[in-house]
Amino acid sequence: MTINIKKKIKKEKTRSYLSRDFSGFRSDLLRYARTYFPDQINDFSEASVGGLLLDMAAMIGDSMSFYMDHQFNELRWDTAIEMKNIHRHIENAGLKIPGPSPAVAEVTIRIEVPSVFEGDAYVPNTMALPQILEGTVFTGGGASFITTEDVDFSETNLGGVLLANVTTSATDPNDNHPTYFVLEKNVICLSGKSTEEYFTISDDHVPFRKISLSKPDLTDIISVEDTNHNIYYEVESLAQDTVYQGIKNINDDADIVEYTLEVKPATYRYTRHVDPNTKRTVLRFGSGDSASFDDDVIPDPSELSLPLYGKTVIPRFSLDPNKLLDTHTLGLSPRGTTIKVKYRFGGGLSHNVNSGEIKNVEQLLIKWPRNSSLPTETIRFVRDSIAVTNRFPAAGGAKKPTLDQVKKQIPSARQMQSRVVTKQDLLSRIYTLPSEFGRVFRAGLRPDPNNHLASQLFIVSLDKMGRLAFAPDSLKKNLRTYVDDFRLISDAVDVLDARILNYSVEFNIIVDPIANKEVTVQKVIRRLKDILKIEAFQIDQPIMMIDIINVIINTPDVLSLVDLSVNNMRGIIQDREYSNVSLNLAANTFKGLVVGPPGSIFELRYPDHDIIGTAS
Repeated sequence: MTINIKKKIKKEKTRSYLSRDFSGFRSDLLRYARTYFPDQINDFSEASVGGLLLDMAAMIGDSMSFYMDHQFNELRWDTAIEMKNIHRHIENAGLKIPGPSPAVAEVTIRIEVPSVFEGDAYVPNTMALPQILEGTVFTGGGASFITTEDVDFSETNLGGVLLANVTTSATDPNDNHPTYFVLEKNVICLSGKSTEEYFTISDDHVPFRKISLSKPDLTDIISVEDTNHNIYYEVESLAQDTVYQGIKNINDDADIVEYTLEVKPATYRYTRHVDPNTKRTVLRFGSGDSASFDDDVIPDPSELSLPLYGKTVIPRFSLDPNKLLDTHTLGLSPRGTTIKVKYRFGGGLSHNVNSGEIKNVEQLLIKWPRNSSLPTETIRFVRDSIAVTNRFPAAGGAKKPTLDQVKKQIPSARQMQSRVVTKQDLLSRIYTLPSEFGRVFRAGLRPDPNNHLASQLFIVSLDKMGRLAFAPDSLKKNLRTYVDDFRLISDAVDVLDARILNYSVEFNIIVDPIANKEVTVQKVIRRLKDILKIEAFQIDQPIMMIDIINVIINTPDVLSLVDLSVNNMRGIIQDREYSNVSLNLAANTFKGLVVGPPGSIFELRYPDHDIIGTAS
């Protein structure tokens, strides 16, 4: 039998898939047409019909190649450029897109009350000791601060002694007995504002119902409740059916353990998402129908979609998989009610106010003791005596992180799997601390030299001016509580303040004779400011002298570097306040690296003053 060699060769054509642009596609198409269709079309010039066909086919191939590459890039978090896809990668990694972080401040509330004679001594009148309720608003430094818990001035320990700090403010001139007392208690406040929104829900069952809040850049959702007094709990996913709740401890050890942790079923729950276009927060509820009774843990598809029992002939029917969503296993969808959402918003670096600036009472929520029969004058006196101040600066406030900063947390968040095992797990968990509890600017981790099962965690925050500052104790407590839920049972983490090392840079350069010396020095200073800004430093990161040298000698009009030194700045110098950490930087320079002590971070605190340059 003869073999048609021409047909066999034609079936085994060699195809190339390396062309990725218009010119490559057109060149391959032209070669293909001249090889396999030499008798049909000979003219492939731009003005001919053959050239038109080649251009059209090459354009289609170029467009399809572009969109294929684009769609492939959108599948990866590090190459995606479309906003909606970036948000989807962030949410799939389990990360929240935070808004500006509020500042955390510990304020001291002061009240003055009359005295009464009880037993054998004069004591504060307990009927005049009020509760300052959660949600009371104080102002100062251009920011508002909201109390996060009730302050009960009548609270006592097991011995009946008031927990508040009590001092005498006035005495009787006749027998010198106390007539008025001053009581002081501390409370944690968060900066920002709070508001309430109401949403009327129709009586139709809508699985995964969504509601959108009006204010952008939320920091915290305080409560979600409907008119039937059902409380909705925020969960990481709708499959999570329990939450943890702190319950006030009423046992004898209440002075040691203030709250007990309990597991609470979350039949009504929601997840929080951020709309990438409007920056507004969207609440997404479950899919179950609250009007139906459901006691099945897993829905039975045969009861929902297959009407086949006892039939030999059946009509056409359709399977409706949406009926599987009516199960209660993903939470209940609200219907026929009104939902009230209370939340906080606002924050930023400007909320890190200085000590003593929080001193105004904007909105006072007060509750008097039950069965209190105080005269109106006494109530007015106590209310008018209420004062507030912050002995320490507020800290933890930060501006909204950029999308690139959130994207960089995706790889570690995917590997973390809701537990802390490695160093990277712990650092990732710290940086995902909910913004309503403050924000850590930098964190560094070291093994504890005295305990091989423990680690030392060094943290630092920013003050109002964007400079490094010690993290407040309230932020450390929040961080410890947050990390404890994820760490392994045998691990221990000591939260410590990072040591802030302030420094200055001095240099002397030789400038091209035809160049302006002052202008060249200013160019060098501007370039050094860029590489030495605090955002470029981490805890335990050394100063690399080679980077400074490289910037200086590569500045235009600089011929050579004569001298370069890095000096420690501490204390108060010309009304500029530096940290008190002292270190001989010259003695701690090894192979071009200026190394600080364990748990330290370098800061060029005043760039306009701390970079000094001369030229010759």
